[in-house]
Amino acid sequence: MKQRPSGLKEAWPLAPLTSWQVGGPAQFYIEPQTEAELRAGLEWALSENQPIQILGGGTNVLIHDQGIRGLVIGLRRFAKLEEQVSNSELQLKVLSGTAKSELLKVFLKHKLEPAVFLAGLPGDVGGGIVMNAGVGEAWRPREFVELTRSIRVWDWSSGKILEREFQRQDLHWEYRHCKGWQPGVIVSAELSWPLQPQADVLDRVRKANQVRLTKQPLDLPSCGSVFVNPPGDKAGRLIEAAGLKAFRIGGAQVSPKHANFIVNVGGATAADLEAVIRHVQAQVLKQFGVQLRTEVVFLGPWA
Repeated sequence: MKQRPSGLKEAWPLAPLTSWQVGGPAQFYIEPQTEAELRAGLEWALSENQPIQILGGGTNVLIHDQGIRGLVIGLRRFAKLEEQVSNSELQLKVLSGTAKSELLKVFLKHKLEPAVFLAGLPGDVGGGIVMNAGVGEAWRPREFVELTRSIRVWDWSSGKILEREFQRQDLHWEYRHCKGWQPGVIVSAELSWPLQPQADVLDRVRKANQVRLTKQPLDLPSCGSVFVNPPGDKAGRLIEAAGLKAFRIGGAQVSPKHANFIVNVGGATAADLEAVIRHVQAQVLKQFGVQLRTEVVFLGPWA
């Protein structure tokens, strides 16, 4: 039996750690800052036969109102960034909990185009890789695969923590998903981009932020885009065409500003949000024959 890791908390509220601001508590919770602290948490959970759930930036998850059983490892303080210029290339080594906004600052400092891509993207680096986060605009880069060189993963599925390293070409990258590294947790990543400064990068970042302010409901809790765009179409267009803008259950509402956002207008529960998601899927399927797939990851005892 392993010693309880320092900082271990019980019945810890998770709603404040998510962008939707909903969900029940974690049975056990830790926030490691170093790899040693992360390992200690994993080893304790394995020794106690506790389920393990990783929580990154909390921007693409819907946590059940009953919460999550076992150990939840929050990565919001698991952050470190090292930069190096080599062979006319900017290289970054980052822990997976590092916020995308911290990457933005570095690329902006060097006046590199990934700053435009990262402007307004919520969450952390690990989540960006897991979801192959991207933007709809025809920019370069427009997806995380273009920045990623390699990742380190810890896999505990055998009952012991095994470290694996994957190069970008070892992984299977899809629209809003990255496969081939699971199971486990992404611990760190190496990112890179050619050192080719663009004088107008700061202006383009400002413009991108202004466009998002006008098109997205950034004044209310949301998870960003809820649904993956189906091939050749936009989820938001289909939802709006189905007459679902402003559709509401409890405190959860399809945004009147952008139909692919579901917002917490106040007092929403996870059940409210799930009900709106399922209603939207059912109506779009009924009216257009399109099955919308969620970007959202459901955590906890969802049926």
